[in-house]
Parts: sequence; C-alpha cells; structure tokens
Amino acid sequence: MPILRADHGACQGYANCVAGASDVYDIDDDGVVVLLKERVPEEERQRVEEAARSCPVSALTVEGG
Repeated sequence: MPILRADHGACQGYANCVAGASDVYDIDDDGVVVLLKERVPEEERQRVEEAARSCPVSALTVEGG
C-alpha cells in the first residue's frame, strides 16, 4: 500500500493537489497541505501520484507499495 509524504516546509499552499485528490489532500488555515490519508490502496496510486506531481514545489511524494 503506497505511503504518502508531505514536506510541510516546502508547501506554498497552491492547492493543486486538492484539485486532483480532495479526498487525500487538503489545505489548512495556514495554507499548508494536510494529508487526509497516509496510505492509499494501490488502485488509487495513479490518481494520487498525479495530484502529487501537480505540486509546483514538489512538496508531495508517494512511496512504496
């Protein structure tokens, strides 16, 4: 099962990830990404990776699986 990681220090609050996977990523009141899930099923990997890759500052990664 893929593991999601977020670099909160790198996040600039663009919210591209939220647009791609709002059930997995959110932005808090301070404008920083929040992981709503730390693991996703393999069948959701492609969609979640695409949302992570949409981050202009590369603050998100999907590992393992």
